[in-house]
Amino acid sequence: MRQRFLATRFLDIALHLKEGIFIPQDEEVPHYIGHRKRLKNRFLQTGLDAFRDYEVVEFILTYAQARKDTKPRAKDLLKTFGSLRGIVEAPLEKLKEVKGIGEHSAVLFKLVKAASERYLRDRLINAQNVIASPGELITYCQSKMGWLKDEQFRLIYLNTRNQVIEEEVLQEGTVDQAVVYPRKVMERAIRLKATALILVHNHPSGSPYPSPEDRELTRTLALAAKNLQIKVHDHLIIGQEGHFSFLENNLL
Repeated sequence: MRQRFLATRFLDIALHLKEGIFIPQDEEVPHYIGHRKRLKNRFLQTGLDAFRDYEVVEFILTYAQARKDTKPRAKDLLKTFGSLRGIVEAPLEKLKEVKGIGEHSAVLFKLVKAASERYLRDRLINAQNVIASPGELITYCQSKMGWLKDEQFRLIYLNTRNQVIEEEVLQEGTVDQAVVYPRKVMERAIRLKATALILVHNHPSGSPYPSPEDRELTRTLALAAKNLQIKVHDHLIIGQEGHFSFLENNLL
């Protein structure tokens, strides 16, 4: 019996060392140590499809919190922010207000978001620097702008081969408006030698349906661009409830 106990203890210590965790011999092995390994194995075998939201958050936290049961913290985060997306979109300081969430854990969630956006942008723009598809563009814009608290006006500049020259935030506004000056847009397009534009802005209210001001701004920008032989391919409005395309709705 003594030999069996020592062998079992040796295996436990080996597992803990592999995970970067050492449990002194006189301490009881925490129940969650093996659970971490099971989460990792499930992910490697099936991805995240079979994971519940709290398990995804719990799994992420295991990489920031070595000797803690991360399930209660995962559930607290979901209760506070409502969803996994709500967590990664939350400001750093708000994340740190949740009990048990320190600087490392909060930064890790921001890293997950930033890495996801980088991945989506790489998918959006292919090897020829051309936007892969309208669907990829919408997915990328939803990720970047869908949960912003203030309005943001973003421009994508294209050349004659529809290759992306530049993508930039031209204007950031309050919760209900972003002041965009057509002259500023056109000057920037000329400086970049762009021949086409895609306009994107978000509605923090959630609904992507265009306001009268949105329609008027689109007409003004499209006319100013046409006079300079620059084409406006589309104007996308991004909201938490979806998106609106001026092109798809025959408004361009």
